[in-house]
Amino acid sequence: MAIHDYDVVRQDIKGIILQPGYDDGSIGPVLVRLAWHASGTYDKTTKTGGSDGGTMRYSIESNDPANAGLDHARAFLEPIKQKHDWISYGDLWTLAGVVAIESMGGPKIPWKPGRKDKPESAVPPNGRLPNAEEGADHIRQVFYRMGFTDREIVALIGAHCLGRCHGDRSGYEGKWTYTPTRFNTQFFVMLTKQNWQEKKLENGLVQYADEKDQLMMLPADMAFLYDTGFKEIVEIYAHDKQTFFDDFAAAFGKLLELGVNREDNVTKL
Repeated sequence: MAIHDYDVVRQDIKGIILQPGYDDGSIGPVLVRLAWHASGTYDKTTKTGGSDGGTMRYSIESNDPANAGLDHARAFLEPIKQKHDWISYGDLWTLAGVVAIESMGGPKIPWKPGRKDKPESAVPPNGRLPNAEEGADHIRQVFYRMGFTDREIVALIGAHCLGRCHGDRSGYEGKWTYTPTRFNTQFFVMLTKQNWQEKKLENGLVQYADEKDQLMMLPADMAFLYDTGFKEIVEIYAHDKQTFFDDFAAAFGKLLELGVNREDNVTKL
């Protein structure tokens, strides 16, 4: 029986993260988003969704507007999947997010394998991922459905220190921080320190811009500034990197585990 060496897969993922022709020279941010969106469909009441199943490989889920642009992340990872055909898509995508965070200077995320790819019938309903146009009530509804606390919610949104929005994907445009390929506290710092002004885009969407119009925030991001409960936690993270890193690692590790039933997967092998 072949030995499944996840450390080799880790190294292969790490080896493709720097991509000079893609965005800011790195696919790290989009790999994190892939792991996030593959996991964030979980519903604790029905115990459906989550990363177990690798269901974004089906068009029903991949065509959810919230997943626009993630075809790039899946395409970058496909050669690794072909090289290591024993690894499930669920394990590959979540491991890629973990490796990307660590490679970009972030904390070590707890991760273990055991996800099994499932048939199209396992695809969860669209519409479970956060809507960038909504406020605090919507954010809590989405994350409480998965079983997260307010503190865990704020920790997870800190991943907006990475990457940027694309007009041809989400409709929004721009980056959250000046260091979009480094995992740090800058999302919280920028959110609290900049003077954000409403900016209406040509497509009718509204986002927020700093005074120099170099950075952006989504309407949902501003909810973390306007909601007093969220803002208290934002202020903690803006001033305490280690606390943010510790909380993020725990919350992101929890996110990747949602809906993973290893005992059931082994039984069906």
